Amino acid sequence: MRHTTFRFALDPTPAQAALLARHAGASRFAYNQCLRMVTDALAAQRADPRVMVPWSGFDLINAFNAWKRSEDAGRVFAVATDGAATKQVTGLAWRGEVSSQVFEEAAIDLGRALAAYDGARNGSREGRPVGFPRRKRKGRCRDSFRLRNKTDRRTGQASLRVGDGHPRSVTMPTIGAIRIHDDTRRLRRLLRPVHHLEPQTGTQVLAPRAKLLFATCRRRGNRWYVSLNVHAPDLHPQRRHGPRGDRDHGGWVGLDRGLAAFVVAATADGAEVGRWQAPRPLQRGMVGLRRRARAVARAQPRSRSRARAVRRLSRRHARIADTRHGFLHEVSAWLVQTHDRLCLEDLAVANLLRNHHLARGISDAGWAELARQLSYKAGWLGAELVVCDRWFPSTKTCSRCQTVKRQIRLDERLFHCGRCGLTMDRDRNAAANLAAWAERQHAQLPDRQAGGRVTNALGGEGAGRRGGDGETGPGEGGIDAHALLA
Repeated sequence: MRHTTFRFALDPTPAQAALLARHAGASRFAYNQCLRMVTDALAAQRADPRVMVPWSGFDLINAFNAWKRSEDAGRVFAVATDGAATKQVTGLAWRGEVSSQVFEEAAIDLGRALAAYDGARNGSREGRPVGFPRRKRKGRCRDSFRLRNKTDRRTGQASLRVGDGHPRSVTMPTIGAIRIHDDTRRLRRLLRPVHHLEPQTGTQVLAPRAKLLFATCRRRGNRWYVSLNVHAPDLHPQRRHGPRGDRDHGGWVGLDRGLAAFVVAATADGAEVGRWQAPRPLQRGMVGLRRRARAVARAQPRSRSRARAVRRLSRRHARIADTRHGFLHEVSAWLVQTHDRLCLEDLAVANLLRNHHLARGISDAGWAELARQLSYKAGWLGAELVVCDRWFPSTKTCSRCQTVKRQIRLDERLFHCGRCGLTMDRDRNAAANLAAWAERQHAQLPDRQAGGRVTNALGGEGAGRRGGDGETGPGEGGIDAHALLA
């Protein structure tokens, strides 16, 4: 089984668009309220160590559910004709207008943020340092919310349904059925009940092949999108690469990433099998971005003209991101479909971004996103993806005689070896060196838990990590990766 995500563009009515915005605001409000309860409990704990601080997602859910019905969340005073006033505790008056799952998922998100902060503080978390969570501000954070797929015990009907009433529609709790622009046939075929053999009991059962886990709605620019996370079966064996023998160490293809040429793929003997030029959407759209950014700066704050200018700017940013992600999905899908062994160089992208002369070009290329997509797509198709040693001089090494140059400038696009006389494109030479390194080191490579082989690891059936709001693949991203692999 594998986790994948289908993203669709919604076509809501004005009333449904307002309801979506209301759910996004409720998610932001619940996150901020839970964070306020945590900070208040931390302040009270300094005076009294016996005070318990809600830290995990479940503790925050229980704390928020208790708060939303309390007097602190809302109360009204009724005054009779004789002047007597009575107090009525209403709690959060508008909590019934949105789905209760929005509050729970916001509390879970804060619990994950607190766990990441705790792990970064005690050193158990890898990656860049993470600070204490901050409040979400309207207009400064993404308008998004998440809903789980729950089954009603009385009716047996799922709360999230695709194609119910209309093939191009998605039904969500409290919101109802919303029309979408894209075709949902591929997802509906996965969710359609079919007869299949149960491996545990050996009997024929009627059940869908895939399971819809949760939906994430997000506003991008002036449009709403829904990302449906699905626990789907593995791809058909005929679409997957066959296994290789233990003594077969060949067939590797090296991938060299760069700016002049985005990716150059070559075998160990120097034969080039693919070359792609990056579309550079940010560089091509910089003139329009600057013009729209100046229009935002000229508009009066909190005016309609400023809101209109902000929408135009956000639409331009969304189009640039979609262009980049679409290109990356095409390249990564082609590579894992046509080759079963890939070797990728290990680049410290975060360190390279510190170079102000190259930061924009590197960010526009999307090197890290390509590596992420190759990782999980290789697991889907049974391909093997390894990461070369970061300190291996693939660019400065001759692919024929293995002579290492002391220095090579960025403007040298041809690699010339002074020992054997080899003259080759520098990117193709680097890709050939990566493929040769994988062939030599394949038998001694550590497993992926030690940082060597990179394969797709299945996650749990929960809401999952929310980086990027669950837009693509098993995590975040851009286009429907399942459709591109078809």
